[in-house]
Amino acid sequence: RRGKMAKSTQLIDNEVFRAYATYTAIVLLKMMLMSLITAYFRMTRKAFANPEDTATFGKGESAKKYLRTDQDVERVRRGHLNDLENIVPFVGIGLLYALSGPELSAALLHFRIFTGARILHTFAYLIPLPQPGRGLSWAAGYLVTFSMAYKVLKAAWLL
Repeated sequence: RRGKMAKSTQLIDNEVFRAYATYTAIVLLKMMLMSLITAYFRMTRKAFANPEDTATFGKGESAKKYLRTDQDVERVRRGHLNDLENIVPFVGIGLLYALSGPELSAALLHFRIFTGARILHTFAYLIPLPQPGRGLSWAAGYLVTFSMAYKVLKAAWLL
């Protein structure tokens, strides 16, 4: 079926689309987990960005000391921001790629490398692992998304 666009009624029967849906769900859940990790670090480090968030720890002046930044909270937030900058493009480009009729093996390779790279990137950010681990995992995911975009443009170029 290579080269044929999938009809919307056939998407759930399309192996490439099912693979896309599976790996997209994994990376989106991983990205959502980063919100929970951020909340955990904020609570355990008692470092909040908004005055109303400090109410549990006191009122007025006594609560102001909890309005602060913490290096661990900021590290998690940077990892989450990096997810937003990379997973959102993967979701859009990956969908176009899945609909462009790639071979299942090529699609699985793209989706698996991206997912593995993002998971490794998160561990490299949170532990933290020494460079170039985080940089290489970021680059692998970025190159996968770029590769899919190239293949979409190559398949659908209408100019």
